[in-house]
Amino acid sequence: MIELAGLTKRYGEKVAVNDLTFTVRPGIVTGFLGPNGAGKSTTMRMMLGLDRPTAGDVRIDGKHYDRLKDPLKYIGALLDAKAMHGGRSAYNHLLCLAQSNGIPRSRVAEVLDTVGLTGVARKKAKGFSLGMGQRLGIAGALLGDPRILMFDEPVNGLDPEGIHWIRTLMKSLAAQGRTVFVSSHLMSEMALTADHLVVIGQGRLLADTSMAEFIEQNSRSYVRVRSPQRERLLDVLHEAGVTVVESGSGALEVDGGKAEHIGELAAQHQIVLHELSPQQASLEEAFMGLTAESVEYHAHSDPPAELRSAWGGDWERG
Repeated sequence: MIELAGLTKRYGEKVAVNDLTFTVRPGIVTGFLGPNGAGKSTTMRMMLGLDRPTAGDVRIDGKHYDRLKDPLKYIGALLDAKAMHGGRSAYNHLLCLAQSNGIPRSRVAEVLDTVGLTGVARKKAKGFSLGMGQRLGIAGALLGDPRILMFDEPVNGLDPEGIHWIRTLMKSLAAQGRTVFVSSHLMSEMALTADHLVVIGQGRLLADTSMAEFIEQNSRSYVRVRSPQRERLLDVLHEAGVTVVESGSGALEVDGGKAEHIGELAAQHQIVLHELSPQQASLEEAFMGLTAESVEYHAHSDPPAELRSAWGGDWERG
C-alpha cells in the first residue's frame, strides 16, 4: 500500500504538487492520470525518496522509503528506462541491483526470462532499443519480488505484443494481491488495464474513483434510438416523461433513460426500432472533460499570426 497525506512540492514560487492525499491499495491496478505538467512524475519521485517533499508525507507499507531495508523487496519501480549504465550487460545491470538489495543471483535469470530478454542477457544495454530498455527496466522492478510495483509510461517503445504482455502482467500482479500503480498518457491502454483512477491537474487531486464511476461522472450517457416511426416514437417518449434530443443524423438521443425501458415502451406501442444502443464516453473523452481547466501546455493547429506573416505562404505548403 502507498499512502500520501498532504504531499506538497514547491520549486521556488512554482507549486508542482499541491496537498495530495490518496491511498494506492493492493489487489487492483490504479491508474495515475494528468495533463503534461500536472505533477505526476514529481509525485512518483517523492514516493521513492528521489525528491524531498516541501510538506506532507508518503509511506510505503507504513514506512518512509529511506527507512526500508532492501527497498527492492518492498517496492519495484520503472520511472526511466534509460536510467542504467550503458556499458553493462543486461545481466550485470540486474546483478548489481540484486547484490545491493540482498537478492539471490538466481533471481536475475528468472526476471530476464519473464520479460523475454534471456537471449540478449549478455549484450550491453547501450545497444538496446527503447522497447528492450523498457523490458529491462520492468525486470529491475520485478527483481525483488515486491508487494508494490510502480510504472511510469511502461508501454513506451513496446510493439503490440509487448503492450499486450505488460497489460497482462500488471493485471496478473494485481490479482496476486500486489499494489500496482501505473502512469500513462495512452488512454486506450489505461482503459483496458486500470480498475481505479487517481487524476491530478496542476498538482491538485481532481479524482480518486473507480474507472466506471470516473467515466459516468465526467461524461454524458444516453441511449441512441432509430425508428421508421420516428414521430410516433417521439410522442410516446414525451408522454412517458423521457427527455429526448433530436440529433442531426436522424437518430434520437435519450438522456437519463435505460435502453430496456425504451425498448419496452416501443414494444407496447408496436413501434419498430432499427437501433437501440446505450452510448457512453470513452476514458479519453471523460479525462479531457475533467482536465480541460488544468491543461498547462496548449497546442494549436495553426502557427501564431506573427509567424505566419514571417513565413509568408510557406507554412500552408508545409
